[in-house]
Amino acid sequence: MHFQLIVFDWDGTLMDSEAKIVACIRAAFEDVGEPAPTPEAARNIIGLGLEDAMAELWPQAGPDQWSRVADRYRDYFLGGDQTPSTLFPGAMELVDWLLDKGYLLAVATGKSRRGLDISLEATGLADRFHATRCADETFSKPHPEMLLQIMDELGVKGSNTLMVGDTEYDMLMASNAGSHALAVCYGVHDRERLLLQGPLGCLETLAEMRPWLEQGLSA
Repeated sequence: MHFQLIVFDWDGTLMDSEAKIVACIRAAFEDVGEPAPTPEAARNIIGLGLEDAMAELWPQAGPDQWSRVADRYRDYFLGGDQTPSTLFPGAMELVDWLLDKGYLLAVATGKSRRGLDISLEATGLADRFHATRCADETFSKPHPEMLLQIMDELGVKGSNTLMVGDTEYDMLMASNAGSHALAVCYGVHDRERLLLQGPLGCLETLAEMRPWLEQGLSA
């Protein structure tokens, strides 16, 4: 396979932000007078757009309630919560190597545009990606629109696009968009759950991606 475009998920794939997201979700629910979701339940919705995530966690509520708890989540995530989040080891080096090799790079994330832009600036990766899409700009994963828009913007076919992510939502989005998927199993969803979606592979660390690509291209 000849990949031209590699699209990364953000949280749980490039950024180790699980603990912060879980803490903010639980605090947001407590703020609106609802029982905090269990950490496991909060982890499970990482990768979805924020409104969809709140609907999944609070199915008996409605749009107004989901918006209210989503607003509280944003307040915590964008400043109120101090739980640290950092790039996974090797993320910067991998991105720079991929650019040096001539790949087009993009991000497709369940984060908001404001949240992603803050993270890109804070990590020094703001100038590394040719395109980015967020869940508040189009349909949330696993709908294919986010990925389809990126491919259309950069002029790359699905057959030449690789989606890299840590959740089944990423794998399903790739399949729905007619592209390929590569799973990483150090994030939110476990290896067995990811493999059910038929990715090309499942990596234990980001460092494995370079030899995985080199092996595939030389095969």
